[in-house]
Amino acid sequence: IEAFKYQKKLMPQLHLPIQSGSNKILKLMNRKHTREYYLDLIAKFKEANSEIEFSSDFIIGFPGEDEKDFQDTLDIINRVNFINSYSFIYSQRPGTPAVDRDQISLDICKDRLLKLQTLLAEIQTKNSKQLIGKKVEILIENKTKTPGQFFGRSKFMHSIFFNSENCNPGDLADVEITSCNSKNLFGILQKQEALV
Repeated sequence: IEAFKYQKKLMPQLHLPIQSGSNKILKLMNRKHTREYYLDLIAKFKEANSEIEFSSDFIIGFPGEDEKDFQDTLDIINRVNFINSYSFIYSQRPGTPAVDRDQISLDICKDRLLKLQTLLAEIQTKNSKQLIGKKVEILIENKTKTPGQFFGRSKFMHSIFFNSENCNPGDLADVEITSCNSKNLFGILQKQEALV
């Protein structure tokens, strides 16, 4: 954590999977952390470097998850304000203790996943809209299938699309953000420089 205070070469985006915001479910999953430990860890990283942003993973419908457990997960999402996350419905794995537990109905799981993904998309869109009109440095990754369009990522792993006659994957570029959707940013190339 201390390295993030002093080392400017570290990327200020961390993927910290929590899986669930419920201590009960985390224990059933045999995870070694609690929601309190997770939130404390987030606070320590933010104290070391206020620019750090987080992404995570969520498993919905783990056997034993009730409405309160699900609400605890939504609460974690609202508290941390993740810039990106991955979420899945629990699927049985042969030989694991969870297989023998009462399974949650697929309809309930789908409903919860939709609610969770809607909240995550709202937060991601809100965060993306704050970048409109700002210049963002990206690493150009590749040319897309759309003629004249390139793709790159910011230091926060934002997916950014822009048009250019000629760009070199691996170069850095400044892109002014002009619009966004829930998953991507779109902009205008301002400057490009080769990495040596």
